[in-house]
Amino acid sequence: MKYIDKMHRYGRIWALITCSVILAFPFILAVVFSAWPDLGTFLNALYPIAITFWSVGIIEVITYTPMLGVGGTYLGFVTGNLSSLKVPCALDCMEKANVKADSDEGEVISTIAIATSSIVTIIIIALGVLLLSSIMPILQSNILAPAFDNVLPALFGALGVVYISRYFKIAVLPMSLMVILFVFVPYLNSGMVGIMIPVSMVITLIYARVIYNKERKDEGAEPTAKATEEEDGEE
Repeated sequence: MKYIDKMHRYGRIWALITCSVILAFPFILAVVFSAWPDLGTFLNALYPIAITFWSVGIIEVITYTPMLGVGGTYLGFVTGNLSSLKVPCALDCMEKANVKADSDEGEVISTIAIATSSIVTIIIIALGVLLLSSIMPILQSNILAPAFDNVLPALFGALGVVYISRYFKIAVLPMSLMVILFVFVPYLNSGMVGIMIPVSMVITLIYARVIYNKERKDEGAEPTAKATEEEDGEE
């Protein structure tokens, strides 16, 4: 309990520091260069973006917190890039260690995995900035273009194979439904992916609950049937 309390305290402190630094940067630029935006134009540009990102931000907290634990959630949201990096790293490490996210071991492993991925990311970005001029022709080559276009699908596809194969009965309905939606409603691919993730999560939870109740009901019916057969035999 003391560990969790410390994680909440330090997590809130660093989250406030991060938000302050992010918001301070444009404010300092505006002060230094005397380049204040027009309030009406600013609000008109902010409104559609804020609706999307604020809703997705709230939904991601609800979606990812049970997966990452307390420490992993604070660290992941402070460092960013959850969907494509932090969440897969944490889930893969907990999978390798054979622990659950809601256990003490899962809490520690998730935090370590996210911290390690953050450090590696910073090192790679630093090297990329230093070597950008020399590696840019390679990165922009036509040979590597298809690979960069499919990094995220490949990452989640590799993780999906493990979990779908293990929980195929639960995964088949939400997976099929999402595939049908994205194929026949193309505009979902452009800006609705972040919202559709929690939607599919809700569908999965409801479907899993239905399967669970059905299996419990079947298990409860079997002893009754056997008891009836035994009574008939005794008679």
